Amino acid sequence: MKENMSKHRLVFIGTYTEEIVSKTGQIFKGMGRGRGIYVYKLDVNSGLMKQCGLAEGVPNPSYLAIDPSRRFLYAVNELREFEGAPTGAVSAFSVEPGSGRLRFLNRKPSYGTDPCHLTVDKTGRYVLVANYTSGSVCVLPIREDGSLAEATDVIQHQGSSSDPVRQSGPHAHAVTLDDTGRYAFVADLGLDKLMIYRFDAKRGKLEPSEEPWVEVAAGAGPRQLAMHSRGGYVYLINELNSTMTAFRYDKSKGTLREIQTLSTLPKDFEGASTCARVQISASGKFLYGSNRGHDSIVIYAIDQVNGKLTCIGHRSTQGKTPRHFTIGPAGEFLIIANQDTEDAVAFRLDPTSGELGATGHSVDVPTPVCVKVI
Repeated sequence: MKENMSKHRLVFIGTYTEEIVSKTGQIFKGMGRGRGIYVYKLDVNSGLMKQCGLAEGVPNPSYLAIDPSRRFLYAVNELREFEGAPTGAVSAFSVEPGSGRLRFLNRKPSYGTDPCHLTVDKTGRYVLVANYTSGSVCVLPIREDGSLAEATDVIQHQGSSSDPVRQSGPHAHAVTLDDTGRYAFVADLGLDKLMIYRFDAKRGKLEPSEEPWVEVAAGAGPRQLAMHSRGGYVYLINELNSTMTAFRYDKSKGTLREIQTLSTLPKDFEGASTCARVQISASGKFLYGSNRGHDSIVIYAIDQVNGKLTCIGHRSTQGKTPRHFTIGPAGEFLIIANQDTEDAVAFRLDPTSGELGATGHSVDVPTPVCVKVI
């Protein structure tokens, strides 16, 4: 077992399995071609991925999260109706060590429509969920066996912003906890705000922080954020105007102060493009973001003294519409899920330069949305 796991890592890919409702409300028939959550073994020497499992019968498991013990996996069910109610859901699975086999535990409502992102707190006791269409956040307790209990809190956002189509109401797009576990940040695309909550892990409750939000530029469309491992900086990727915003973070107060905002696109690019995923390298020296349209990964160097970003280049994703990517735990690989070309591509990450090198390895995955590696 030890020899096998030193050579391989497990890769989990969430997919769309049903019809997909676009952000403008149009239904795209037949786009959800996945069969559930796909499991692969990644060879850490070559980047080769081989399928070793599939959890079927999971409706639209678009975004995944793994608990700190790596014993349990949680998937949103990106739906607008569950058990006859106007809500999506969250599914819980146990993860078999070595094989990565997923065993279904249970499913609970998310108390909001189209849940699109979730995270597990550092204690492994709660799942926090962002419901996109309804613009709400839900807290679900985790039982000792990894299954989910009924929600302990639901927060409904209110308001709108400048884009009459994409921002006519709140759209919670991601929920992220800081390294202390005391503050939760919710990127709301519809409000052009990064909402800030105090998280009470004893009661499973979210309460507005003393500084309850920070605003970004009108029409920016906040989507996801990454917390620097040193705790002093936060990086927010904005979907609609293709920018990256850097903040200085005071974790004693849960407050953010903007440092700079940069484009994620080359200066000479003139087409349509939106942003999706953001992640910091294991070393903390580089920041990566995905461009859907330009179909690239933008790479920034992070100044270790002041947190400022310098763009050092763009790398083609070798596919179309990079919906998500993830960096392996040791920082050796970056794997991209290209939604519209229906594949996942493995790149080797150079820890010194931050550059991404082609491995020549990819796998076909129907409508991939999220990729996680353990």
